[in-house]
Amino acid sequence: MAETVAAFDCGTNTVKLLVTGPDGDLVREMRMVRLGEGVDRTGRLSDEALARTFAAIDEYAVLVREHGATRLRFCATSASRDAVNADTFRAGVLERLGVEPEVVSGTEEAALAFDGAVRHLASAPTTPVLVVDVGGGSTELVLGDGAPTAAHSMDIGSVRLHERHVRADPPAPDEVAAILADVDTALDACPVDPARAATVVGVAGTVTTIAAGVLGLDDYDRDAIDQAVLAADDVHALVERIVAMPRAERLRQPWLHPGRADVIDAGALILDRVLTRSGASSLVVSESDILDGIAWSLR
Repeated sequence: MAETVAAFDCGTNTVKLLVTGPDGDLVREMRMVRLGEGVDRTGRLSDEALARTFAAIDEYAVLVREHGATRLRFCATSASRDAVNADTFRAGVLERLGVEPEVVSGTEEAALAFDGAVRHLASAPTTPVLVVDVGGGSTELVLGDGAPTAAHSMDIGSVRLHERHVRADPPAPDEVAAILADVDTALDACPVDPARAATVVGVAGTVTTIAAGVLGLDDYDRDAIDQAVLAADDVHALVERIVAMPRAERLRQPWLHPGRADVIDAGALILDRVLTRSGASSLVVSESDILDGIAWSLR
C-alpha cells in the first residue's frame, strides 16, 4: 500500500480511528461516545449522543489531515443501523470528513471483524476459527478458515442488554438471568454454532478488557493483551467477579476503562455464554479487529 489511509469504526459505545501508511500505523485512537445510548428503548440517536460523537469526529478530522490520509472509509454499525434518525448522523459525518459513512450490514461487519482478527496472528490457529466480536449493540460470530464460511450478527450487546435489564448495582440475580435468557435465545437462533470451532478468537473492547483483568494488569497494555491465550476457566471466573462488583468497585480496577464500567456486566455475560457453548479450553485475544479489517479493505 503506497498511500496513507484512514479507517473509522463507529459502534454503539465507541468511535475508533486508525491511520496507517506504507511504514505502519500512524494513529490509533478510541473515544467512548455511547452513540447508541437509549436506542434500544427509543429507536433514536439522542442529541447528546450525536454531540459527543461529532466532537470525537472533529478531533479525528484534524488527525487525518495532519497525517495526509488520502483514502478514508467510515463504517457505522449497530446503533446507526437501528436508529430512525440515522440520516442526521450520516449528514454530520459527511460534513466533517467529506466521506459518506457506510452503515454496514451485520454480515459485512462480521466479515471485516474476521479479517481484522485473524490476518495478523503470529501463529496459524487450528481451524475452523470462531471470531467473537462483542459490541455495544450487537455481537458478531464468524466461523472460517482462511476466510469466513459462516457469519451472523445478533442483536445482543453490552449497552443494549445492560440498558434493557439492569437497574440494580450490582445486577440483581433476576436481572442477570434476564440477560442470559436473551443471550441464550439469540444463540439458539444463530446459524453459527460455537461448538464447531477449534479455536476461539475474541476481539473488541469487552474481550480485551476481560483479558486485561485475567492478566492482572496494572494498566491497559495493548502489547501484553494482543494474542494472549487465556484459560477458559480464568475467563469464567473473572466474569463472575465482574458481574458481582458494584460499579464503584469496577471503577477502581486499573484495567477497566471508566466508560465501560457500567455495561461490562452484560458484555462479559455474552462472552461467557459463547465461550461455554464452544467448549474451548482457551480464548485467544486479538487487539486487531474490525478497524484493521476496514483499513485492509482500502489497500
